[in-house]
Amino acid sequence: MAGKETSAIRELTRDGRKKIIQLGYKAGHTGAHFAPSLSLVDVLTVLFTEVMDRETDLFVLSKGHGGLGYYVAMYEAGMITEEQLLTFEDNGGDFPGQPSRSPENGIPYSSGSLGLGLGYAAGRAQVEPERRLFCLLGDGELNEGSNWESAMYAGFHKLANLTAIVDYNKMQSDGASEAILEFDIEGAFRAMGWQTCSCDGHDPEAIYQALTTETDGRPLAVIAHTVKGKGISFMENEQAWHHNHLSEAQYQQALAELEGEA
Repeated sequence: MAGKETSAIRELTRDGRKKIIQLGYKAGHTGAHFAPSLSLVDVLTVLFTEVMDRETDLFVLSKGHGGLGYYVAMYEAGMITEEQLLTFEDNGGDFPGQPSRSPENGIPYSSGSLGLGLGYAAGRAQVEPERRLFCLLGDGELNEGSNWESAMYAGFHKLANLTAIVDYNKMQSDGASEAILEFDIEGAFRAMGWQTCSCDGHDPEAIYQALTTETDGRPLAVIAHTVKGKGISFMENEQAWHHNHLSEAQYQQALAELEGEA
């Protein structure tokens, strides 16, 4: 990678997972979106530390229920302070459960209503050709037809400064994607005129190589194969942890697993 060693990125993401658990536990019975945040934190840490130019590039989280992972990756990249991070889900704060537009904190887009982030990113990519736009979506979110209107538009207009990243954890809030609506995501983007590639969404080097793929004048779609709830044994591929709260025993087990003690 261009900057940090792979081992250093892995250390950042391990620390990021601990913070996801700690902040989600701190939220108490309000709970948090643990599993979707754990699946995307590797991708966003690499994106923010190794790929994006913070002065010019822009990131849009369309998958709003990954907000906690978004904030943690921002913190690990030095984009927000620990003091800011610790205000997660504070009443009236700048870092709610799902992101709310806050340009002064580096958050350009309010997430939550799924299927709209790619359209916003495509629009900005067209009117700001000097800027690179990165947009992260969930695979379940791609069941929303509005995404494909945006994908068609971006492909037709050859918005080469736009990259869509799919957190392909193969699950959504209602269960396994294959039981709800499964299709060839990479093939669909390709059919819309996008250049595509796929990677292991938990391997920093593979993520970096995918995100820095040299394009041929088309927008780029990166399909990152991930595990929902990655890193915590009782959360991995478990629908119940899309949004939930931790007991004291579960909290201690999760931290122990991340420390390699369990």
